[in-house]
Amino acid sequence: MLTYPQLNPIALSIGPIKIYWYGLMYLAGFLIAWLLAKVRVKNFNLNWTSEQASDFIFYCAIGVILGGRIGYILFYGLSFLRTDPLFIFKVWQGGMSFHGGLIGVLIALGFFARKTHKSFLELIDFTAPLAPIGLALGRVANFINGELLGRITTQPWGMIFPNGGDLPRHPSQLYEAFLEGIVLFIVIWVYSMKPRPKGKVSGLFLLLYGVIRFSVEFFRAPDQQLGFIAFNWLTMGQLLSLPMILFGIILLILRTDT
Repeated sequence: MLTYPQLNPIALSIGPIKIYWYGLMYLAGFLIAWLLAKVRVKNFNLNWTSEQASDFIFYCAIGVILGGRIGYILFYGLSFLRTDPLFIFKVWQGGMSFHGGLIGVLIALGFFARKTHKSFLELIDFTAPLAPIGLALGRVANFINGELLGRITTQPWGMIFPNGGDLPRHPSQLYEAFLEGIVLFIVIWVYSMKPRPKGKVSGLFLLLYGVIRFSVEFFRAPDQQLGFIAFNWLTMGQLLSLPMILFGIILLILRTDT
């Protein structure tokens, strides 16, 4: 059994001001996405200006934050909101939905497409390789917060989390950080290095993320406020991943034009 490192969710305190690792990880994710966007604009002969790349990240950040939080409330946290109406603002406690963030980003990209007169599919293809590192950092933040716990396990790498009872659990946050983050980044980045028909890169992203998330959910405890939502094994995360898998397959099959 591994020892949970007992990390403090608060990275820095200055008087009454508390800076949380959760927020720092999101900030680092946006910064890395901005740097990667600059690399793509410079090295892949894209018809983008440096200013457009910066504006693009700003639009995506707004979509991630608003969509991620609203999505979490709608998909997972309505019970919390009924008991604490201010819960929606307490983002430092965690509670961001990837699927909600994805919807938020798609909406933001729709506005950005209208502003720049760029193809929507071109924009989501540009976005896909930038996202996984931010996903990895978000999962590391979940691990630091001791949230989104894994299921109980007898494997030697199980951990006893402060809020997880006396039995060791899968460090599923780290599984997701590695698979959704590092592995997905490498695959999507390499795939996107060659010219692809519009929609192919984002199709591969949707398919792989959906499959990874659906699989890792078997090692992650269902959200306590929801439990299993069907068949005594299906979780909300798995249900929300099914449309991603479907749309990913559709894009990969149908998008053959350049």
